[in-house]
Amino acid sequence: MMKKMVFEKNKNKGCQKTERNNRFLVTINIMGSSGPIRFVVNEKELVSGVIDSVLKSYAKEGRLPVLGFNAANFLLYHPNAGFDALNPMEPIGSYEARNFVLCKKQEYPSNKEPQSELISSKRNGGWKAWLNKSFSLKILSH
Repeated sequence: MMKKMVFEKNKNKGCQKTERNNRFLVTINIMGSSGPIRFVVNEKELVSGVIDSVLKSYAKEGRLPVLGFNAANFLLYHPNAGFDALNPMEPIGSYEARNFVLCKKQEYPSNKEPQSELISSKRNGGWKAWLNKSFSLKILSH
């Protein structure tokens, strides 16, 4: 009789709808690092929280190069989704992916434009100076 009551109690318990937090393993490759970092995340955790966890785990393992702890300086990418970074305010589970790439944000000079060597050489004498500089390499003979 006692077993039957326990069974019915568990049976009724199973009928209740409980919200499960699904967890899954993510693999994050860090640009410039020797290998990926793997850990389990909750699907509802924000991308910014995942970046923060990666930085802490990376530092705890003593990996090089030193990255720092400011998650705002990094972007997380899905490796097959193009050049758009993941939105840091969205849950990681919404991307339905398990592999990601972490990159440090590029810092540009105060004018916020990337500069190539040719553009910067225009300010220092123009394209002729750049061309002369390029041809001034000495060629060693035998």
